[in-house]
Amino acid sequence: GSRGLGDVYQRLAPGGAPWRPAGGPGARTARRRAGMPAYDLRSGTPDLSSFPRAAWLKAYRRALTAAPDAAFGYGDPRGREELRTVLAEYLARARGVYARPERIVVCAGFAHGLMLIARALRRRGARSAAVESYGLGHHAGLLREAGLATPPLPFDARGTRVDALAALAPDAVLLTAAHQFPLGGALPPDRRTAVVDWARTTGGFVLEDDYDGEFRYDRQPVGALQGLDPDRVIYLGTASKSLAPGLRIAWMVLPEELVDEVATGKGAVVDWMCGTPDQLAFAEWLASGAHDRHVRAMRLRYRRRRDQLVAALAAHAPGIRAGGIAAGLHAVLPLPPGTERAALRSAAWHGLAVQGLDQFRHPDAAPGPEGLVVGYGTPSDSAWPSALQALCRVLEGVGGEGAEEAGEAASGRVDP
Repeated sequence: GSRGLGDVYQRLAPGGAPWRPAGGPGARTARRRAGMPAYDLRSGTPDLSSFPRAAWLKAYRRALTAAPDAAFGYGDPRGREELRTVLAEYLARARGVYARPERIVVCAGFAHGLMLIARALRRRGARSAAVESYGLGHHAGLLREAGLATPPLPFDARGTRVDALAALAPDAVLLTAAHQFPLGGALPPDRRTAVVDWARTTGGFVLEDDYDGEFRYDRQPVGALQGLDPDRVIYLGTASKSLAPGLRIAWMVLPEELVDEVATGKGAVVDWMCGTPDQLAFAEWLASGAHDRHVRAMRLRYRRRRDQLVAALAAHAPGIRAGGIAAGLHAVLPLPPGTERAALRSAAWHGLAVQGLDQFRHPDAAPGPEGLVVGYGTPSDSAWPSALQALCRVLEGVGGEGAEEAGEAASGRVDP
């Protein structure tokens, strides 16, 4: 029989590669043997090798030791009260969110929360939810699966044009206001105010995807939209970028009128509750200050990587500049028109997994800029230098004047 997970990993290793408990050169060798890219610069994932295993285990032990017996039974579909209480305090302090514990519903990831909200809005008679021209197609797909149309909002050099909401007349709008994904800009102050005014005037809802709001490198993070009107803005946050997506911990801060409906939908239709032990561990993690310490450490690490990316571009591809604000775990590298597909082919030839901007364009949106979306947060510390060298080899000779013009069109220079 198996002697533990180490033995299981050994048997599952591709191509007979030796099992190692963490990433590194051995992991890259295993990927090559399995026909996978040698370097992964796709966006959406933090550096998984930096997951604080020892500190998390300590929080887990303390949480389980203090947990009452009832915590391991069926519970409130909104999530454990301990976690909702600590989350309310943390979000108010870190993101400027108005979040009473009774307004929070814990969910198993952003997509889970979005699905629950979309279904609740559809039951209330909503017919459409506007989305940004560039974003994750999976998220728009979840809205459509719930029965909502997803008209795209146009964009310009200052970001998403929320003034188009008047003509589209949706019932809701999904925005990545603090750090637009993937273009990288922040919604300017006047447009933040305008979208909240639209919601107040029409009775619509703003669905705020605050996926990496804790990671701003040049100044204090921009506060959440939700703080401007907690009754019209639905705030969605997640531990997927600050800790790891495998935890499946996320949260919604809902207007009071939606709490019972969303919680009922979660409990009776989709899912009863997220795993109690992980919820309690995350509550302990937040309450002890471990999360603040981890975020500060990762903020320094990711800022260093972004700075190294900018310096490498200046040295090897001076015609290409990283677009967007200094934030998050990814950067968009604008390319001259007609070069994105060639750059992706070159990346694949160099064993580099990276994404093109066109992959994130809404099918009904007007054609826009070309570029690469580089997830500099994804590689481990040991893999990052080689991944950056491979990226520079791809970009050498690609840049030019067209790339700089595309950069302004992609994400603008607005820096609220």
